[in-house]
Amino acid sequence: MKSYRKELTFNIPARRAYINITPIIEDCLRESGIREGLLLCNPMHITASVFINDDESGLHHDFEQWLEKVVPEKPHSQYRHNGFEDNADAHIKRQVMGREVVVAVTGGALDFGTWEQIFYGEFDGKRSKRVLVKIIGE
Repeated sequence: MKSYRKELTFNIPARRAYINITPIIEDCLRESGIREGLLLCNPMHITASVFINDDESGLHHDFEQWLEKVVPEKPHSQYRHNGFEDNADAHIKRQVMGREVVVAVTGGALDFGTWEQIFYGEFDGKRSKRVLVKIIGE
């Protein structure tokens, strides 16, 4: 069995964003040479998310509107966590959107359903953050 590990770095200039990282992940898969196995992708930060969904701008807008309604950024004083940093909402948004994805690798490709894509969700940007890609298989 082979194993592949790579860290990706993202520095999103906005506080929040949804970035389709599928092409980058597919590059990692090609680089790994693994044809059958499993791919794990997760942020190495507790205010970011990696998730699978459709790459449709209206849906991304809906994510943003819904998350901000359920877990508003402001007022910062509503959260006990806020003190040194004002990012309690980002921690909660990450919990809602999920931590990681695991995707089957079949025939050297991500074994996706129709429209599925991998996204990096940033909820407390404006600084450098890492994403782990780990692939195991043959």
